[in-house]
Amino acid sequence: MPRPSKNKRIGKLPLHTVFTAQGAEKASGALGLLLEEYETLRLIDYLGYTQEACAQRMQVGRATVQALYTSARKKTARFLVEGTTLCIQGGNYELCQENMDLWKGESLMKLAVTYENGEIFQHFGHTEQFKIYEIEEGKILSSQVVDTKGSGHGALAGFLQDLGVQVLICGGIGGGARNALAEVGISLYPGASGDADSQVASFLAGALAYDPDTVCSHHSHEHGESCGGHGQEGGGCGSHGAGHSCGQGGGGH
Repeated sequence: MPRPSKNKRIGKLPLHTVFTAQGAEKASGALGLLLEEYETLRLIDYLGYTQEACAQRMQVGRATVQALYTSARKKTARFLVEGTTLCIQGGNYELCQENMDLWKGESLMKLAVTYENGEIFQHFGHTEQFKIYEIEEGKILSSQVVDTKGSGHGALAGFLQDLGVQVLICGGIGGGARNALAEVGISLYPGASGDADSQVASFLAGALAYDPDTVCSHHSHEHGESCGGHGQEGGGCGSHGAGHSCGQGGGGH
């Protein structure tokens, strides 16, 4: 008996689910892009994740991501060349964005916030300070502000790892920094703003307002990214197939 296919974790449903080439509206037949295939395009091509980071986000092996990504790109190419209809739907997936429930049962957790004058600093790669919170059973035990000592961009992931940080809340963040954080196992909650202490309290209550698809590329970033594009996706195409929701909120310089 073949092994059942493992559900792949996806962070967002697409805003638009059916694409038809102009002039081909009445053509028969359509290409079907699975939700998990779409997710590899969203993470790798749109948000700039590496395949390793994409696999971690989707909680599957890299070989699975490679197969899904290759299939997704081939179908997208066929759509562009053949001018047929492309519909995004179905698959074996779970719509499951990170939230505080993942940290229940942790005896001690360290959470960092990009920090400036009491607020969440909006450019991860340029932050000069982090505020580090020690949390136990959903309650803040202590907090301290630490200086990055000139560390920037990729080095900041190692800086946070050395401090034992498991979760980061920030404003804007670029693709390279996302990958660096994923590689050291730090969960990311980008697109947040406002008073740092208040936002951490919201996170602990499961009510943090953030955008998991926040993409910030500042004019001075080393990877030539541009600042301020916030991807917004939602909605669905027909039935969710095997997909189902498991949690609230979703967890990006």
